[in-house]
Amino acid sequence: MAKKAAGVGKTGSRKKFLNSMRDRLLEMKNKLLSEIETELRAEREGNKDEGMDTYDLASEERDREINFILSDRERQKIQQIDDALERISESTYGVCESCGLEIAEERLLAMPFTRLCHDCQQEQEKEARSQRRYDEDRNTYRKLGSTDIDDENA
Repeated sequence: MAKKAAGVGKTGSRKKFLNSMRDRLLEMKNKLLSEIETELRAEREGNKDEGMDTYDLASEERDREINFILSDRERQKIQQIDDALERISESTYGVCESCGLEIAEERLLAMPFTRLCHDCQQEQEKEARSQRRYDEDRNTYRKLGSTDIDDENA
């Protein structure tokens, strides 16, 4: 009987944790949407090119490109938050998509929209680094090979 009560307590605390994570994710999403809206409003108000020289226009264009990159990251983050909210509603939130084990609450608190446990995330990053090195080595050999052919044609 004591085991059953302990299990219910754990389930209750898990439910409380999931509710707090849902609230936190919604808060993060609302904050991001508010920041994006503020940036768009500022850009619309600042889009007056009158009296600007070439350098000012170039600087303005660079700022727009940076803002576009940042807003793209923000859109990705919003998508990740939406995905996490969906996983909460489907009761799959906090379960590693790679190994199926439960993701530690500390990790979820640090990265609320993570899909992988710590170990699987490290393994994925290790594989990505290995692939990047392989691609870089391949590109280096290609460049060396094309240089040799170019020298022969010269």
